[in-house]
Amino acid sequence: MSRTVYFAGGCFWGVEHFFKGVDGVLGTEPGYANGNIANPTYEQVYTDTTGFAETVRVLYDPSRVGLSLLVRLFFTIIDPMSLNRQGHDEGTRYRTGVYYDSPEDLPVIEAEFSALRERLGAGPVVELQPLRCFYGAEERHRDYLDKNAGGYCHLPLKVFRYLRLYQDIRLMLAGEPDPVARMAEAAALIFERMRFFWVGFYRVDGDELVLGPFQGPAACLRIARSRGVCGAA
Repeated sequence: MSRTVYFAGGCFWGVEHFFKGVDGVLGTEPGYANGNIANPTYEQVYTDTTGFAETVRVLYDPSRVGLSLLVRLFFTIIDPMSLNRQGHDEGTRYRTGVYYDSPEDLPVIEAEFSALRERLGAGPVVELQPLRCFYGAEERHRDYLDKNAGGYCHLPLKVFRYLRLYQDIRLMLAGEPDPVARMAEAAALIFERMRFFWVGFYRVDGDELVLGPFQGPAACLRIARSRGVCGAA
């Protein structure tokens, strides 16, 4: 059974394009959420007098992608400490928020907000509210970046590269039980795609392995597709 969550992350063109690329997302729709008039137009929302936020409705398959992961991905494409501004876009319509239509989703989302707050050391200015209303945007705004190659997007291009890399790593490591092999494969793919010279893996505590800069005596492993990766194993 599919589920829905709503993300306000600045201009909805880029936010929709990002979530369309997430494995497990079944559909997206840009629109206007939690305002105070019925059937708003883009021009009305643009005045910042209607209370609406540019928002993307995300329909997803929870058996393929969890709500917690969707929220974490959302946090990677916004500045959670910027009030009413994302990129060059400013105004209350560009505020950030996560809106839910099912109360049972709230604990999951709250857990991700708590984790974000701990990482930041301060409270984010991202709204967390139940969805009061949502109106789909005009046709010209839907799939905007698919229709307009090179069109305006406030998100840096690197977030789309990172998303593809992350999903390819998840697919590549599915079913691989050996932690050293998992880290070696991931490190090699990151280096192959991004050419980050510092990519490696090392022991943090006991048998736990975490990607990061090389640490300790270097050891080289020969892995799939004849790629080599070094790390302290």
